[in-house]
Amino acid sequence: MPPLRFLIITTTLIGLLHYYIGSRLLSGLDWSSTVLWLGWLALALSALLQPVAFLARGLRSETLRDRVSWIAMTVMGLFSSLLVFTVLRDGLLLAVAGLHATGVVKVDFLWLERQTAFATLLIACVISLIGFFHARKLARVIHVSVPLRNLPAALHGFKIAQISDIHVGPTIKQPYLSRIVEAVNALEADLIAITGDLVDGRVHELAEHTRPLAQLSARHGSFFVTGNHEYYSGALAWIHELERLGIRVLLNEHVQLLHGEATLVVAGVTDYTAGSFYEDHHSDPQAAIAGAPAAAPKILLAHQPRSAEAAQAAGFDLQLSGHTHGGQFWPWKYFVPLQQPYVAGLHRLQDLWIYVSRGTGYWGPPNRFGSPSEITCLTLMPAQD
Repeated sequence: MPPLRFLIITTTLIGLLHYYIGSRLLSGLDWSSTVLWLGWLALALSALLQPVAFLARGLRSETLRDRVSWIAMTVMGLFSSLLVFTVLRDGLLLAVAGLHATGVVKVDFLWLERQTAFATLLIACVISLIGFFHARKLARVIHVSVPLRNLPAALHGFKIAQISDIHVGPTIKQPYLSRIVEAVNALEADLIAITGDLVDGRVHELAEHTRPLAQLSARHGSFFVTGNHEYYSGALAWIHELERLGIRVLLNEHVQLLHGEATLVVAGVTDYTAGSFYEDHHSDPQAAIAGAPAAAPKILLAHQPRSAEAAQAAGFDLQLSGHTHGGQFWPWKYFVPLQQPYVAGLHRLQDLWIYVSRGTGYWGPPNRFGSPSEITCLTLMPAQD
């Protein structure tokens, strides 16, 4: 679809959804005509800002680009909550109307519409404020023990610090990333895994802001796999930049780490969709494990959880993924299973363990409600047979 046509269709749809919100909520409020007109003006501005959130990237001035993105993305989060709760309100009113029609309950509909309209506005605003606070604060550390079969004694207690889906870009800059790096280094992990979607922007735009990654410190170093957003942002240039910062990028390959007297295989695949961007980047867990010692524990870094079936077939013991953000803010986590087999946390597929991070940053709206960001500290433990 041509970009202009897509923009027109998207803007029209967004405008209609804003009109739906206004007609359902503002008409139910017993406020002055001036306040109601201001409400309609705010909705109109919000409708115009939604496409601007994505078009702002084309602005030449970085300061203007970032300020516009901040406003547009924040408004987008509020709009999302307003839309969801307006739909839920209409569902409630419809159910009550049915009960009223059958004589089960008697309701003053004028009073109910006013109260629920105000409650919808209040709840959406409160959730957006709480979500903003949780999105901008430093991700908390989550400790997870992973039981692996036939784990050599030298690897008992091996610690992996995982960060994922930071999305350095218009609203996430160097100070935000520096705090993450400090928290990761404080874990004194044996290995650091970065499972994709690190950036939202080109190298020349964001190199200054990803510089703190050079300070990551772990016994066996830091490893990175591409996510879909790297491919939107010029993956080849980012691969070169990350390697310049001292981070090993794994492209359908593995390394063998000698830890004490034991060998640990750490592999990485390109993003599940990478083949549609570069033919030679097709995601391939089999290629990533080729030549690895059979008896060594094998860990796969794969951005999307849906790589799990191929990882299990290839013989991996543990897959570390991200991508889902755990839904990021309510109620979107309930829609993630439409695309991904796992939303967040530790799961098992036959002999393969899969851990899905909720992400260390956020994408789009600075909003995290019901799905907090995380820095994950995974500890390898022997399975209790």
